[in-house]
Amino acid sequence: MADECFTDPRLAALYDVLDPDRSDLVPYLALADELGARSVLDLGCGTGVFALLLAERGHRVTGVDPAEASLALARAKPGAERVRWLCGDGTTLPPLRVDLVTLTANAAQAITDPGDWRGTLRGVRAALRPGGHLAFETRDPARRAWEEWNREATHQVDEVPGVGRVETWAELLDVSGPLVTFRWHYVFGADGARLVSDSTLRFRERAEVAEDLRAAGFELLEVRDAPDRPGREFVFLARRP
Repeated sequence: MADECFTDPRLAALYDVLDPDRSDLVPYLALADELGARSVLDLGCGTGVFALLLAERGHRVTGVDPAEASLALARAKPGAERVRWLCGDGTTLPPLRVDLVTLTANAAQAITDPGDWRGTLRGVRAALRPGGHLAFETRDPARRAWEEWNREATHQVDEVPGVGRVETWAELLDVSGPLVTFRWHYVFGADGARLVSDSTLRFRERAEVAEDLRAAGFELLEVRDAPDRPGREFVFLARRP
């Protein structure tokens, strides 16, 4: 199940507004060009920002996400007719044979159950053509990003068109080994509504991810740095032989 910030229509509608800087997607656009990928599966596509950028550049794109509220927003955006939108996850993919599969915005970390993660990698491999590539990012556990997930570091107040004043902040709830659970708070100034969205992410070590990819039948080609967050994330590039 996706988190409330993606499944609740009122919260999903805030996603693009509260996080407008998507410079993190630029390296993935460049990678698609670098690999000569004509067809791309954007797994965990959310509100469709990356899928639509790809479609604008002429790629054939399939966007998959488990949150129908987020997909509804994606389908309503200009150019959405150029993307095939599917509600589901990496374990429910139809036959695709694409050139490239991406999981951006740390979507891989939201797959916390080891069995689900292994199933996702198997599903992604089946969705790729032979020689196709998988690219995704995951935060380096050694950087302990969760230590900044508190009200002092994350509090912000935004004026959202059509919604009014929205106050948000994060609260760290639990750190249990590789699993980190936190809560986003939302306070709507127009009607005083208070909503929350709880999330759990798995922080995987670099060697662990490499072994998971090998076990799923991938060839790990490279582990890159995230240009917009140097030293904070691993960007894995793997290939289906």
